[in-house]
Amino acid sequence: MSSDIKKLAVVAVSGGMDSCVTTGIASREYELALAHFNYGQRTEKRELKAFNEIADFYSVQKRLVIDYTHLTKIGGSSLTDKNIAVSYADLSNKEIPSSYVPFRNANILSACISWAEVLGASAVFIGAVYEDSSGYPDCRPEFFSAFEKMVEFGTKPETNIRIETPIIHLSKKEIVLKGIELKAPLHLTWSCYQDEEKACGVCDSCALRLRGFRLAGVEDPIQYKVRPTYKK
Repeated sequence: MSSDIKKLAVVAVSGGMDSCVTTGIASREYELALAHFNYGQRTEKRELKAFNEIADFYSVQKRLVIDYTHLTKIGGSSLTDKNIAVSYADLSNKEIPSSYVPFRNANILSACISWAEVLGASAVFIGAVYEDSSGYPDCRPEFFSAFEKMVEFGTKPETNIRIETPIIHLSKKEIVLKGIELKAPLHLTWSCYQDEEKACGVCDSCALRLRGFRLAGVEDPIQYKVRPTYKK
């Protein structure tokens, strides 16, 4: 009987497509505890709505919403500082974009690991994407490997928590197809950096998402103000 009991995993869920698909992947093998972070981002309310709807879809009772107001006070990102404009999409850009929130994933993982240790969870999942992302340095595989080593040294001797990044090497097209395969609720997700009623369609996040759906040959189910065709 005990072999049928699922282990527990904490999943960081922003409410976006990547974290939704990651939740679907984790749900196949683990009982879920979902964590969400409000850090003063422009679409904070809409992302929280998406988080709760995804949690409802997967019937998750263990939910933790953390307010990271210090990231707003620190600033340095167009997502948290209204004086910095959200850049128009440029999918050929190789520079770190203005939407990068300094060391955000380290902050997110720290809280998730703390909660996982208290819950006795075996893993922390995060929907980081490297190859088809916006070039954030804290989305690199090396970052997560280093962080996992830090967790080993910074938790109780009996604690053993893996950091799982199951979609880190997938393109947005592959993430869309994986979400469809898993019957993940992509229609509940929100990716836009700047608008909460209809997605803007012109920020990096919208562009990556729209291109992913186009390449997958699937209509994106959420509403946009405009739907440019991103080919490159």
